[in-house]
Amino acid sequence: MDRLAFNAVAAISSQQLARQSAVNDLANLSTPGFKRSFESATRAVMAEGAGLKTRAQPQAFFQDIISMKPGTPMSTGNDFDISMNDQTVLGVVAPDGTAAFTRRGDLRLNNSGALENGAGHLIRAEGGGSITIPRGLIITIRPDGTVSGRNPALGPNSADVIVGKLLLRDASKTPLGRTEQGLYQVDGKPPGTDITNGTIRTSVTAKMLEGSNVNALEAMIKLIDQSRSFEQQINMIKSSKTTDEAGTGMLKPS
Repeated sequence: MDRLAFNAVAAISSQQLARQSAVNDLANLSTPGFKRSFESATRAVMAEGAGLKTRAQPQAFFQDIISMKPGTPMSTGNDFDISMNDQTVLGVVAPDGTAAFTRRGDLRLNNSGALENGAGHLIRAEGGGSITIPRGLIITIRPDGTVSGRNPALGPNSADVIVGKLLLRDASKTPLGRTEQGLYQVDGKPPGTDITNGTIRTSVTAKMLEGSNVNALEAMIKLIDQSRSFEQQINMIKSSKTTDEAGTGMLKPS
């Protein structure tokens, strides 16, 4: 009976990471540019402890590798909104000051006039630094990431002035992992490592946002399935206890 309970507890523990991943996906269902991770996997490991090395148990392991499957495009009409095409990612400044990447394109100006996204991460410029835009300019973001502005006070025929270029990288050949802040970094490399461009040209679409690539129905089905599996394992432990108590009662003298 101990083995039955042992296996049930091991199964519950192995499903914990999968439940956390599904809950995180649902929590970011409406986050622009959010990318879900690939599925967790299970491997057999030897159980530690006294006795022979003959007991193995399933153990889940989870590498937070980003799935770059595109989300639903949404037209916003906002000059600051961009949607990254193919597997293009946008360079930002992580809270610790290192370089990181994201697919979130709801851009805006902070109080200092610097360009940031809706999560408050500063946008990195090609060549380093951030992009600062004077207030009052009419902004245009070109497909190659060039940011230009026109002063409406100078008339409708005034020329656009280039104020910077977004740091764009093609991640089609680079596996990306997720940081604690939800940003992307090169998997297996130190924080701040730049992405080596792949073969696809980087580009963005202005006045558009990319929705999350999480399928709400699929995530809910996974949570229901995991909940039923959890109940099944708990019932198995209870049944094991009941059977063990019944067997012990038979050995008692009448």
